[in-house]
Amino acid sequence: MSPRMRRIAISVAAVSMSVTLAGCGMLDATGSSDDASPVKGDDISVGLLLPEKANTRYEQWDYPMFKKKVESLTDNKGKVEYANAEADADKQAGQMQRMIDKKVDVIVLDAVDAHGIAESVTKAKEAGIPVIAYDRLAEGPIDAYISFDNSLVGEVQGRSLLEALGDDLSITDKIVMMNGSSTDPNAKQFKAGALSELKGKVTLAKSFDTKDWDPKNAEKNMKEAITEIGLENIEGVYSANDGMAGGIVKALRAAGVTKLPPITGQDAELSAVQRIVTGEQYMSVYKSYPEEAENAAEMAVAKVQGRDIQFDALTRDRVDSPTEQDIPAQLVPVVALTQDNLQDTVIADGFYEVSDICTGEFKDACAEIGLK
Repeated sequence: MSPRMRRIAISVAAVSMSVTLAGCGMLDATGSSDDASPVKGDDISVGLLLPEKANTRYEQWDYPMFKKKVESLTDNKGKVEYANAEADADKQAGQMQRMIDKKVDVIVLDAVDAHGIAESVTKAKEAGIPVIAYDRLAEGPIDAYISFDNSLVGEVQGRSLLEALGDDLSITDKIVMMNGSSTDPNAKQFKAGALSELKGKVTLAKSFDTKDWDPKNAEKNMKEAITEIGLENIEGVYSANDGMAGGIVKALRAAGVTKLPPITGQDAELSAVQRIVTGEQYMSVYKSYPEEAENAAEMAVAKVQGRDIQFDALTRDRVDSPTEQDIPAQLVPVVALTQDNLQDTVIADGFYEVSDICTGEFKDACAEIGLK
């Protein structure tokens, strides 16, 4: 078993262990590694700071699922103080300071700028407030981290793109890389994972680090790539997420493309799933946001209430940031999403109903691939 697969297996086992322990009555309101009373009871406040709204997942999945889980774990006595930075790092620093001033019991942070937020993380720690990095690995003295295996995400995207190019794959095939924001450490990991698959097999004709992950910026970048490389010379596009894939499709359509090259994505956004159905987008990376949000909520509540056994079970992995080493972490596994497995993934998991996907203009395409 590879180290990465071992981490994934441990991550899954950790979640199972926490459920098993809870079922055995070992993780009740007073349970911890030394059977001491919890630091706090159910009347807790949890700060949740999310980075932006351009990606629909944060408002649609992360926040509501996180809030619901905190409430269920605290007999509806726990409260979530929520703020979204809307891709503004300074705004997020101000939001975090307000959380500190309110003396919340724990902060769960998805950083806009992982490096720039480090000072705020330090201030929280000095105020005695633990910080859990969510989805993006913030710098500074964080207590734990939960995210998906980001290098694996990039590898899955890169591998899928090569598969889409088929048996005629050649080192002369020109690929455009549309990476995420340079301020997001996840984007660097996605990029590194993708490059580990693509390098030496295709020509990386143009690469962009897309400001704020903004689809409009991706569209602009793609127009530049088309001008420089030539429309007919672009064999495929690596897009780090679905929002940018939408911008890429717009740029290609505006340039007169009728048969789109394979385009990758990530997040399983509804619009991307519909593009996969029609063939406009080759794949996305399906990540269980409810699982990530719910496990983050469990980590936050366990940390505040002193439930060390549960907290340790949920953080069996270890990661390093530029400022901290050996950070307790949970890495959640991912799945490559294509036409072939829509039924077995996003639909089977209740992420979407067929009726959500196969609306009006998509009904015929759904029927063609047997989605019903």
